[in-house]
Amino acid sequence: MRIARFAKDGMEPTYGIIELAVDAGDHPDTIAALTADPLAGVPVNYTGERFDLDEVRLLAPVIPRSKAVCIGKNYADHAKEMGGEVPEQLLAFFKPNTSVIGPGEHVVRPAGVRELHYEGELAIVIGRFCKEVPAERVKDVIFGYTIANDVSAREWQRGDGQWWRAKGSDTFLPLGPWINTHLTIEEASQLGIQTHVGDELRQDGNTRDMVRGIVDLVVEITKSITLLPGDLILTGTPAGVGAVEDGDEVSISIDGLGTLTNKIISE
Repeated sequence: MRIARFAKDGMEPTYGIIELAVDAGDHPDTIAALTADPLAGVPVNYTGERFDLDEVRLLAPVIPRSKAVCIGKNYADHAKEMGGEVPEQLLAFFKPNTSVIGPGEHVVRPAGVRELHYEGELAIVIGRFCKEVPAERVKDVIFGYTIANDVSAREWQRGDGQWWRAKGSDTFLPLGPWINTHLTIEEASQLGIQTHVGDELRQDGNTRDMVRGIVDLVVEITKSITLLPGDLILTGTPAGVGAVEDGDEVSISIDGLGTLTNKIISE
């Protein structure tokens, strides 16, 4: 099931289920509206409204209730290109929910930032309150998966003691286009990830190359931190990160999750 948030003709943001045409001759891709946020813990039904997908604007499919927990250097090839190795201890940091934008929205380069980088990543969407989750229960706390771009201001990342603005500035967490709720952990652990800047392929990796897998990440994080419904875990990025210029369009594609595209502009 592909769950999205969308807007149309002045409507309040609405949740819906993406219905993709099987063949070109079938009905257009559509989105069926839902009565409530599926992560809110309330009964959810269809409203009976259905819209052609090309007539609505897709929004970020989830706004984290409290945080996005992001994992650094979780692919050996990326750790190497950043001048190091995968750390023995989990390298994690937070992005605030105010950094979230949706498909098609602009990533805004803050004044003075020259080295603005993309990082295409698989994001885990948490479905329930959880703490100290054992390995055998991890599947029960995952709602689904989406695409994330861990936008990073490298000079701030190098110079600041904390990464609060290097990773958490407004617009630095594009998400979308939807949440796939039907992937198993095993399926999500072998997905191709590609990042294009314009027509140029920059990243070409696979989630099977994560050093710490999905189960390990949830177990380790929840030893110390309570996760809420809608919180995210960004699982790290493969090699190929790099700088973008104003006007560039960054498109991140993950098998089964679609493509997330955002343009870079300056404030």
